[in-house]
Amino acid sequence: MDGDSVVILRKVRRWLGFFLVCLVLSGLTAFPLETETRWLVDLTSGPAAPLSDRLPAATAWFERVHAGLAETNERYPFLAYGTDWLAFAHLVIAAAFWGPLKDPVRNIWVIRWAVLACGAVIPLALICGPLRGIPLVWRFIDMSFGVFGVMPLLIVLRALHPLERSVREPAPTG
Repeated sequence: MDGDSVVILRKVRRWLGFFLVCLVLSGLTAFPLETETRWLVDLTSGPAAPLSDRLPAATAWFERVHAGLAETNERYPFLAYGTDWLAFAHLVIAAAFWGPLKDPVRNIWVIRWAVLACGAVIPLALICGPLRGIPLVWRFIDMSFGVFGVMPLLIVLRALHPLERSVREPAPTG
């Protein structure tokens, strides 16, 4: 393997590692939603909070989401099992990236699949958001996960292009 390929693989692995860490963090934060939303409400409401005066609608939304989670968890705790599965899915998807970390050219299909998954975030938010009463601003925040998630993947695919091409071409004989 030549020096350029080593540099490319190092760059690819850094971006894939970053993507993998983000997936794991996003999965782990789906478990303690009630606690996290309580922290968010505490942070954004009250006299010293920066959002309470400037963005009262955001503060009200955070309070509503926390109240909904708290009430649901108290009365129907089994519904939180759905977000447990969401967290699990993020962790399983992250585990799938060990293949591309080890051999990104051979496992480029995982990266391409993840690009499609990031793109699918947008129609999901646009279709399901209104059906579930999610405010438009929050739908844009949700869509940003797909937009920001696809960026490192596109960098990786572009970087892998010469390596992928060299794998397909026969080695010169001489």
